[in-house]
Amino acid sequence: MAQPRRNDFLIPTLGVLFDSVAIECAFLLSYWIRFNTGFFSFLPITEVTPPLDAYIYGSLFVIPVWLLIFNSRTMYGARRNVAPSDEFVNIIKLVTLGMLVVMSAAFFYRAFSYSRVVFGLLWVTGIGCVVLGRVVLYNVEKLLYKSGRELRNAVIIGNNETANRIFRSLHNHPLLGYRLAGYFADQPAEAGTALSGSAYLGTLAVVPEKLINERIELVLLALRHDEHPKIFKLVQECEGVNVEFLMVPDILEMMASSLSVKEIEGIPFIKIKGVPMTTWGRILKRTFDLVISTLLLVLCSPFLLLIALLIKVDSKGPVFFKQDRVGLDGIKFTIIKFRSMRIDAEHATGPVWGNQDDARAKAVGKFLRRTNIDELPQLINVFKNEMSLVGPRPERPYFVEQFKELIPKYLDRHRVKTGMTGWAQVHGLRGADTSLEERIKYDIYYIENWSLLFDVKILLKTIGALFHLV
Repeated sequence: MAQPRRNDFLIPTLGVLFDSVAIECAFLLSYWIRFNTGFFSFLPITEVTPPLDAYIYGSLFVIPVWLLIFNSRTMYGARRNVAPSDEFVNIIKLVTLGMLVVMSAAFFYRAFSYSRVVFGLLWVTGIGCVVLGRVVLYNVEKLLYKSGRELRNAVIIGNNETANRIFRSLHNHPLLGYRLAGYFADQPAEAGTALSGSAYLGTLAVVPEKLINERIELVLLALRHDEHPKIFKLVQECEGVNVEFLMVPDILEMMASSLSVKEIEGIPFIKIKGVPMTTWGRILKRTFDLVISTLLLVLCSPFLLLIALLIKVDSKGPVFFKQDRVGLDGIKFTIIKFRSMRIDAEHATGPVWGNQDDARAKAVGKFLRRTNIDELPQLINVFKNEMSLVGPRPERPYFVEQFKELIPKYLDRHRVKTGMTGWAQVHGLRGADTSLEERIKYDIYYIENWSLLFDVKILLKTIGALFHLV
């Protein structure tokens, strides 16, 4: 029997190695800043500088403890594909927890008096060094995949829209770390579908044999709910075959992004839809939006004035473009953007979707649209509580009336405030050339899984995308 290749050692090992080096560097850097620079010359000077050896010995205790804490949050998966911006908040939490362990140990260990300033610096340098190490690991992982190493052989079982979507996602993103060997189905895919570009490996009857011969490591099940008996039979037939099975939950997609069980008087109920945000959640989100939008408006005001001047020089007309959009609870508001097109852009066509390279845009406007700088005045909408920094993008009433009849759950987007950026946008789903159905799925996922940390994560990914960091 052919054994599947093991591609779950190198990347986790590199992760542990990089984090170990990062933690040690954080210790050394903190010691150097405290005792070998003049940054803290205002503090009382001790007669004798504490020996570096004591801090190095201390780090030998801290490193394994922090690594265990990191591992408890699955920071050492074999196939992570997690950008540093996604991990930033998680790293802050884990390093903070690690620092509590360090301070607790220092409190009980009285043989040596550690500097509290060094501990404070260690928290900052620990976050910085670990994030830097993760940046290196992220790029090493991508280089390995690009060179064809550490790839995991995968197959799709099914021939439907879900199977086609899986193929498009993995085939168009080779740096995810998977190599698609083909698909199994009762019938080959029709010409013109996404799956027709993959190898047809046969019916479900030959799956166990093919999994062994093709050295498959991952099976992605995309069968309909009425085909679930085939799944049970297939899993039984693959007993003894060391392969991972993952199933796309079709019913979950139809009903909700996440399910939970709630008990009322001893009766279990499955919650298929809930309120996306509590009152305190709304207060927290609004406070965050108000503070950040105010800060950005103040800091960016000279830049905004420069853009306004360039628009005036480039073409006649107002600096700002105002348009009705649909927001929270279906209530209309006036969105504010920098004008990027000529004044009569829709005179002949009526309402149409724009794109980054729209022919109707002026010279400065094309640059604004490509860089999304035209969206910056929406900070005013955020300040006025008409929008949020993060949320589903607002659409025009004309298109809302069309889409609500064509796309399931489209109106669910209006259960939260619309945003300047969103979960769909950071995944590249922006503009007329992207799938609206896919965009709605990402929006619904955001609504059902909202948290303030989720907002921070999306903002970090947005900034990274703007500067091509992720």
